[in-house]
Amino acid sequence: TGILAALRTVYGADRLVAELLGGAAEAGRPAAAEEAAAWRPLFDGKTLGKWRPSGFGGEGEVAVEEAAIRIGMGADLSGITWSGDVPRQGYELALDAQREEGNDFFCGLTFPVGADPCTLIVGGWGGGLVGLSSIDGEDAAHNATTSYKEFKTGRWYAVRVRVTPERITCFIDEEQVVDQPLAGHRISVRDEVVPSQPLGIATYATTALVRNIRWRPLPAASTANGAQDGGAGR
Repeated sequence: TGILAALRTVYGADRLVAELLGGAAEAGRPAAAEEAAAWRPLFDGKTLGKWRPSGFGGEGEVAVEEAAIRIGMGADLSGITWSGDVPRQGYELALDAQREEGNDFFCGLTFPVGADPCTLIVGGWGGGLVGLSSIDGEDAAHNATTSYKEFKTGRWYAVRVRVTPERITCFIDEEQVVDQPLAGHRISVRDEVVPSQPLGIATYATTALVRNIRWRPLPAASTANGAQDGGAGR
């Protein structure tokens, strides 16, 4: 999985990874059709495009540098919000992120879950917490998705979120870090990150770089949810 992550994040070889995974389907890995679904870029590496500063108040400067978006350190929150169409259900969302400076979360990825948004926190609460905010009103530090991982400053991490009608699944460098069922649970965001809705990337007292932001529909949901999924990234 480390080699696959490197191919994706360092070389951008998504097609090669899809072929490799397709050849390994019989070993219990994801089906080739799912892995080969075309990624749709949300950042061209040159301009902000439809990304806008989130307007938290006291945020740092946002700029494109060397094919990445640099989110400057804010007094508290800083970040960007997507102003275009977004997928709502049956999709995957992926990006690469790194902490450049600071000691708190360098990727607070807010994403739609049907009509409700949720946030994946990467590197929060002192630098190592991972989890979803919020589940049943409890934030990433206080629910069943809470875990801890070491994140090194200056290192890129591949972040991927999968949303289906049944669950939210999240991966960091192809390691599954969240598997949250949706039935019987209330999904929401903390009040502070409302400006990130419905799709945004935030940091807390931390400077971060993000790149290779993209999404793709999941094949099983592409017909049933076509009206909701079809607009993003076009």
